[in-house]
Amino acid sequence: MKKLALIALTFCFLACGASKTVRQSKKVIKGDWTLTTVESSAIGDLKITLLNDAEKACFENSTWQFIPNNNTGVYTLSGLNCTTDQRYFSFTIDEIDEDTGLYNFLLKPTDKKGKSETNSGFRLELTSLSDTAMQWQQIVTLDGKPITITMNFTKF
Repeated sequence: MKKLALIALTFCFLACGASKTVRQSKKVIKGDWTLTTVESSAIGDLKITLLNDAEKACFENSTWQFIPNNNTGVYTLSGLNCTTDQRYFSFTIDEIDEDTGLYNFLLKPTDKKGKSETNSGFRLELTSLSDTAMQWQQIVTLDGKPITITMNFTKF
């Protein structure tokens, strides 16, 4: 009877836990990254504010650190007129479709101790992830039409 309970408990942990693909993604994302470019599908040069924080120019060449064992991280903006204080966040990776490799990425701004003032975050698509490159996309609405914001990272 104890063996049956142990087998059932093990199966529950395997079925309910993160998928192998998500676990592998957390291993790959671990470490230091640079957000090299921010692009939009809209025509023209838009004034884009990312993560309710700063303009896209401040995010380009910003540094990011992901610590997947506790799903936290920190980023520091870059640029002449940008505040360079460290920003803290928590994140989760949720698999949408194992066959396509699409993931949802939820990033929630926090304070240094991991507390969120609003308990809200930003849902992005983790569209590409390798040992050296990562890409996020977010669809937003501009004048009633969807546009895609693409953020490209390189690992250092």
